[in-house]
Amino acid sequence: MNNAPNSYSRTRKRLMAAVASLAVVGTVGAGMLATGTAPVLADAVRVEATQMPSFADVVEHVSPAVVSVKVKAKIQPTADDGSDDQNGFDNLPDNPQLRRFFKEFRGFGDQGGQQFGMRPFNHRNHGNGEPRPVAQGSGFFISEDGYLVTNNHVVSEGSDFTVVTNDGKELDAKLIGTDPRTDLAVLKVDGGGNKFTYVDFADDSKVRIGDWVVAVGNPFGLGGTVTAGIVSARGRDIGAGPYDDFIQIDASVNRGNSGGPTFNLNGQVIGINTAIFSPSGGSVGIAFDIPASTAKQVVQDLMKSGSVQRGWLGVEIQPVTSD
Repeated sequence: MNNAPNSYSRTRKRLMAAVASLAVVGTVGAGMLATGTAPVLADAVRVEATQMPSFADVVEHVSPAVVSVKVKAKIQPTADDGSDDQNGFDNLPDNPQLRRFFKEFRGFGDQGGQQFGMRPFNHRNHGNGEPRPVAQGSGFFISEDGYLVTNNHVVSEGSDFTVVTNDGKELDAKLIGTDPRTDLAVLKVDGGGNKFTYVDFADDSKVRIGDWVVAVGNPFGLGGTVTAGIVSARGRDIGAGPYDDFIQIDASVNRGNSGGPTFNLNGQVIGINTAIFSPSGGSVGIAFDIPASTAKQVVQDLMKSGSVQRGWLGVEIQPVTSD
């Protein structure tokens, strides 16, 4: 007799559960009819993987220190066939390999072959004796009072120099000194009391093959441009002379990057872009930098006296002025 109430209770619970299930189904169905969309069943695919490092912070801090360098010269008429006389080789030692390197890698002569990251403009006199564009490259400030570094081959034929900062300001610059043997030069701009953002040289003895690097410069005259890559090799000998000890990088470097800096991820300069190897004239991922250790000593001498003392070679490079 006691089983009847329990049986009734169980039956009642089953009926209530069934009614509740129908109510839920009815609610979902009504929602589908009202909105015309199906319920979201799963999230979109998202892969949680290790992200590549961003160079944005480095670029943001160093870009104001990198400039474009425009060079003009009072030039002499050239031959009717368009050939240049010495192509700016007067200051080079009488070394056929070195002259060939400057001609091919530095882009002074032939239009083909291996190319350097900067090619001078056409050296033609327009007849009025006014300074004409001959080159444009890159550079970077190394002091807040306006000293900056670039390549010797960028400025070697110039008499007037203009520096274009990252924010578009154009400033006249004075040539302090050059060192053709290492292809380095120092310019100075007068900021009128303003202080410039500047960068420092790294200890390149700590640079390892495979390290990330960032190159900043003025390729093809486009203005501030950033490329990234790695250190591909060290101690490269490309037949450039007694200081043939280049850092090879695979960051894209082109004409106009001459004299521009290559940075590590701490925003320090590990090298200065000076040459590329390219059958086509554009970047193929083989660029060469003057190591920071070489550049630092040469630049200090140029800033101090406009010349480089090399007692162990018995050679002194004479100061070069813009007069």
